[in-house]
Amino acid sequence: MKRLFTNMGWLLGGRGINAVLSLVYLALATRSLGLENFGYFAAIVALGQAVTGIANFQTWQFIVRWGANGDEADGENLRDATGFAIALDMISVVMGTVIAAFVMWTAHFWLPLPADLLWLTFGYCVVSLISIRATPTGLLRMNFKYATATAAEAVQPIIRAIGAVLAWLFMPTVAGFILAYAVSEVAVAIALWYAAARDQRIDLSSLSLTRIPEKHPDAWRFVWSTNLSGSLTIAGKQVMLLLVGTFGGAALLGGFRVASQLGQALIALAQTVSKAILPELVHARDDAIVMARRMANIALIGGVIAVLVALFFGRWGLALIAGEEFGAFYWAMVILAIAGAVELVGASLESLLVSAGRAGTAFIVRAVPTVLALLLLDVAIDWNGAKGAAFAMLGSSSLAVIGFYVAILNLSQIRLVVEPEAKAKD
Repeated sequence: MKRLFTNMGWLLGGRGINAVLSLVYLALATRSLGLENFGYFAAIVALGQAVTGIANFQTWQFIVRWGANGDEADGENLRDATGFAIALDMISVVMGTVIAAFVMWTAHFWLPLPADLLWLTFGYCVVSLISIRATPTGLLRMNFKYATATAAEAVQPIIRAIGAVLAWLFMPTVAGFILAYAVSEVAVAIALWYAAARDQRIDLSSLSLTRIPEKHPDAWRFVWSTNLSGSLTIAGKQVMLLLVGTFGGAALLGGFRVASQLGQALIALAQTVSKAILPELVHARDDAIVMARRMANIALIGGVIAVLVALFFGRWGLALIAGEEFGAFYWAMVILAIAGAVELVGASLESLLVSAGRAGTAFIVRAVPTVLALLLLDVAIDWNGAKGAAFAMLGSSSLAVIGFYVAILNLSQIRLVVEPEAKAKD
């Protein structure tokens, strides 16, 4: 637990830097572009993140899961896991580029984007794919180099904030702010690969899609389960954000994006908790359930505090950062903050299922409410605009976390039954 909290401290410190600097470029972008143009900007960023998230395999989890032998990193296992991860990253870039091309070809049917921004959107998607960085992140976490990872990841918000200032001064357009985002994606990828290569030699001769599956017969099932789970997490946020624009237009998308970024900052915190706790759960299998429950209890307290902050200071924060025209999205922001708190509680529970080899269960539990929310989104927006969309996200998060909890109760019961039988045989 001590090492877990130390690692979380480094990750949360990085998130803190990111949060402060994100307010800088959010304020500059919203005030420079206005509600509708900011909606175009939000659609491009969401598309880049959605395409990358759908195509990207969660390779950092593969390195954590298969790079160790017992409690410590093992050289041969880590080389094979790294080679497998890099090979999958290459597949992600190719697959993602095809998806991006298809999306651009059909964008005029369903996205509120002007034709002159489509090539810019495609270029941003490709840059995001090339900048995939799950593998170096996994190498650093495998060796518990959270301080190094935090320093490397800080490059992104710093470059993004500098780029936003330059765009505000010299190119206050959608293209200017997208360029700032693209440069920051490339910069952080270079920083993480450099940091990982300093700590662990990257042997490209180990690239293989067969070595890990030969050692671990369930490898491909785990790969596809985690990929689908990651895609669903993206769908729950980025695809839903895009559909808000589809059903409500660019202005609604712009306002909802601001409400989402401010209200759902806890989602990023949930991902931080998940990334910190998964290596510990893999290494400490015997105490994994107790550790996950402790983290869920701590997260509940943090979530309640964050929701109260959004409730009492959110309206002031929206007006200060984005301007008065975004104030109409206050209640959507509060609802999204509650959804973020729910996800924060569920982060350690989902990681526990993945660490126990139940990635398929985690996927199903996440899939059903996500699909349901996407299907009901049009009705929700017709009912109550941005607040209706926020309620759809809250419902999806709540059902998923309830499902994780029920699955863990079943996991506990299975272990209680299996362990006495094993002892009896001994």
